[in-house]
Amino acid sequence: MATVLVKDLIEAGVHFGHRASRWNPKMRPYIYARRNLIHIIDVRETIRGLLRARKYLHKVASQGSLVLLVARSGSRAT
Repeated sequence: MATVLVKDLIEAGVHFGHRASRWNPKMRPYIYARRNLIHIIDVRETIRGLLRARKYLHKVASQGSLVLLVARSGSRAT
C-alpha cells in the first residue's frame, strides 16, 4: 500500500511546499529539501501522518462516535 501511496502523492504534487521565505520553523522535521526557493515536503512523514490519522479515525469510528471531515478544494492565489 505505501508504495502505491507514495507514487500517488508525488503525482499529485503534495511534496511541493511553501516558498522558503514564508515557512514556520516548526515545520523543520517535515521538510526534505529546498530547491529553487521552495521547500520540498518529506513524503515519508506525510505517509506516517496519514497512517496515524487512519488508525485514530478507525479507533474513533469503531467506538461508535461520529467523524466529520472538512476539506477545502482548490488553491488560493496569493
